[in-house]
Amino acid sequence: MILYYCRQIEEHHGYELPLDGTGAEQTRSVLRPYGVWAVVAPFNFPLALATGMAAGALVAGNTVVFKPASDTPLSGLRLYEVLRDSGLPPGVFNLITGPGHTVGHELIVNSAMDGFIFTGSKAVGLKIHRRFAQPLPKPCIAEMGGKNPALVMPSANLDDATEGVVRSAFGMGGQKCSACSRLYVHRDIYRPFLEQLVEKTKSLKIGEPTERDTFLGPLINAAAVKKYAAAVRLGRREGRLVYGGRTLVEGDFARGYFVEPAIVDRVPKESRLFRDEFFAPVLAVAEVKSLAEAIQLANDSEYGLTAGIFTRDERERQKFFSEIEAGVTYCNRRGGATTGAWPGVQSFGGWKGSGTSGKSALGPYYVAQFLREQSQTIVNP
Repeated sequence: MILYYCRQIEEHHGYELPLDGTGAEQTRSVLRPYGVWAVVAPFNFPLALATGMAAGALVAGNTVVFKPASDTPLSGLRLYEVLRDSGLPPGVFNLITGPGHTVGHELIVNSAMDGFIFTGSKAVGLKIHRRFAQPLPKPCIAEMGGKNPALVMPSANLDDATEGVVRSAFGMGGQKCSACSRLYVHRDIYRPFLEQLVEKTKSLKIGEPTERDTFLGPLINAAAVKKYAAAVRLGRREGRLVYGGRTLVEGDFARGYFVEPAIVDRVPKESRLFRDEFFAPVLAVAEVKSLAEAIQLANDSEYGLTAGIFTRDERERQKFFSEIEAGVTYCNRRGGATTGAWPGVQSFGGWKGSGTSGKSALGPYYVAQFLREQSQTIVNP
């Protein structure tokens, strides 16, 4: 990731570009660093996401004040140690730990911060975005989660679709911003696909995350379990709990925050289960009559991070890519219906309420966000 961002600087010749001159005048456009960037990382993927955000700022020539999530401070410390030991000069990358409402707030209001980058919830991201631009505008890059839909059409390979949905919905315990939490299945295949989905979910091993055959480890903390339980209660009240929904507390499960993956259907399409990000392994499923209806429902969201479709119909594929409102899109991805990104392979960034910049991490336009343009004109005497 760091090397990929370094290559962006080299490929763009340090972001210095000569412009047209008049003979007597010579002008060049130069992208220059802002100064000091605050980098606030989430608990999920605590090293990868922190490294990506910090690297974008650093390779652009800025300095960084980095705050890891309170649940995962040791990953932040390790990143600091690696950069320090690699020879980064003192004061270029600075680590600070503590709660968001105190330490994080100070980063937002401190006038020494020239830019801010954040990954986390929409509520916190919007608060930062509004407050940081006071009293004068300053760049704020926020990735604010998703309510990511997967669509399964009649021509789909159902084995691939089942595997892709399960991996996206329940991998990492649903604790990733790209997790699939909404599923729209064509009515012609709804029943057989749902049965196959449930059987696959039943086979998932829950337990110690360091064991190779474990699929679901614990949730991050007690607050996450409460959100999961609230989502399950909502599913029971508004629809049908098809599978799962238990908080696991017996035996070895008592040592952590373990829950079952949950599948819910027959809930109203305006339900919070189709609208709110619970950041837990809860999947809401709905039956649709057509691809057009599936896309309309998928787009009916404040979020727009990722989306995926399973179909072997080329026209359906093109319609999906043309009309879906999401920054990261996939078709027939068995490894994860709505998940997966790699530097220079899949850019990762959201539309609508999922992101503020319109430029994606791991993509070719990322580093330039940490720079501002200066036009330099020289008049030859």
